[in-house]
Amino acid sequence: MLDSLHIENTGVPIYVQVRDQILAAIGAGTIRPGERMPTMREVAVALKIDLNTVRHAYDSAQETGAIILVRGRGTYVAAHPPELDGESLERKIDRLAHRVIATANAAGINLALLTDRINAIANGQRPKGQSK
Repeated sequence: MLDSLHIENTGVPIYVQVRDQILAAIGAGTIRPGERMPTMREVAVALKIDLNTVRHAYDSAQETGAIILVRGRGTYVAAHPPELDGESLERKIDRLAHRVIATANAAGINLALLTDRINAIANGQRPKGQSK
């Protein structure tokens, strides 16, 4: 996973880029539940960015429930997302939706096309130009 991380000069904060790439790797199955993640220091060195920026990205990814930080042991992809009650789930969905919309708008991506792509990927269809 470490080799696939990169930073682009798009105006999107660096920690958001790192967090989103981690979440994308988890979503794509590149890193699987229970698998150990690269250390924050390894990511900082590989990307030549500040350790606190990586810490912010990891903390943000942990807030989504996608990864678990275990002090003194490392960071792992969460095995199962925590169960949420209706109200907590709604808040989490709203926050995620707003982040996706903001990221898509900043990248100039049409939301309808993005929605179609998300549905296709969720249904196991391969995106155009990609192979499994």
